[in-house]
Formats: sequence, C-alpha cells, structure tokens
Amino acid sequence: MAIRVEGVIKRYGNKRALNGVSLTFEKGKIYGLLGQNGSGKSTLLKMIAGLVFPDEGTVSLSGSQVTRRTCGNVAYLTELDMFHDAFTVGDTIWYTASQFADFDQRKAQNLLKEFRLDPSKKVKSLSKGNRGRLKLVATLARNTEVILLDEPFSGLDPMVRDSIVQSLLKYIDFEQQVLIIATHEINEIEPLLDEAIVIRDGSVIGQEEVESLREEQGLSVLNWLKQLEGNKEEV
Repeated sequence: MAIRVEGVIKRYGNKRALNGVSLTFEKGKIYGLLGQNGSGKSTLLKMIAGLVFPDEGTVSLSGSQVTRRTCGNVAYLTELDMFHDAFTVGDTIWYTASQFADFDQRKAQNLLKEFRLDPSKKVKSLSKGNRGRLKLVATLARNTEVILLDEPFSGLDPMVRDSIVQSLLKYIDFEQQVLIIATHEINEIEPLLDEAIVIRDGSVIGQEEVESLREEQGLSVLNWLKQLEGNKEEV
C-alpha cells in the first residue's frame, strides 16, 4: 500500500495552496509534515482523505485515484473541533462507530479508560485537553491503513501531548498502517518519526530520513528545519 501525490497543484482564488507537490508515503512508516501554519500541510492531508481535490496532478491510494469514497477508508483527525456539545463522550463514540464499519469498539473503550474519559460526561463540559483526547480516540479506534493527524497537539498542555504520543506508540500497527502527522510542534513528534517533510508556501523544500539526519548529519529534526527555514526563531 502506498499513497502517491504527483505534481499536485491546488488553488484557492489567486493563491496556490500547493505548488507542484510530488510525494510517496509507504506503509509501515510515520511521516511528519512540518512547516508554519498556512504552508499547505492541511490541504495536503485533506487531499489524501478525499475531502479536497487537486486542480492539477493526481493523488492515489494503493494505485486507485482518491475520490470522495476514500474518506471512508482513511482515519482523519482534523484540527477543527467537530463534536456535538449535546452528546456525551459515550454518545460520540457510538455515533462515530455508526459511521465507519472499521470502527473497533474494544479499542475505543481501552483508549477511553487510558485517557480517563468518562463516557457519561457531556462533551460541552470537557476541557480542551480532554476534547483533544476524545478526538484521538475517535480516530485511532478505526482499523484503517491510513491515519492522518492534523495538528494533534495544538493548544494542549505538555502532559496531554505526552499521553497522545504514548497512545500513538501503543495503538498504531506499524506493520500495516501509515501515519502522517501535520504539525509545527516538532519536539513532541521527533522521536516518533521515520521521515520528515518540510512544506513552505505550498512547496516541498526538504525531505529526509530522520535516522540519516541524526547519524550522518548530526542534526535533530528541529535543527534541520531551522536550517531550511533560515534559522528563524519560530517554525
């Protein structure tokens, strides 16, 4: 199984969100899509999920062109909070399970316990950190070959971020799944990554195997990214 993005251009009005992007994502790897907000990371994930389509170029999954139906085979965690506040945590899990045939209730219940999420609690009463955890439960409980996480750490405190990283290590099947994380928070995910890809202004400006960065160049992902970004303080 592979995801192939070939010569993709996406325009929103006069602005190019993606500018001739070509990438391949292979099963069994964790990829980091890195770059500032507005660089094109979210647009790329939406294309892989079948929610947005290129103006030019192609996106394919296992040799078949991505369509609207693809979203049924891809677990996608959006940076937006899409929950129904009137639902309880348990209602949210039940509703998500009703939408996806690949949803694993046992895995979801294990994740709820691990995250200490009370199924009887109303979503509207949850803290931002617990809402972030609930989003992750709804995503990781699906048995799909592709998992896409868009800014999973945004606005969350360090303890919540650490629990998310630990859950990724525990609940991802590294032999059968590909995980792509779009983020500008580097420190939390660097230990997870097999490959880092940097996007700026809709173009790929760097792509490296993380192990090679460390062993051959003596660089952390963060230091490599700072070099690419011209040693900017904020990346």
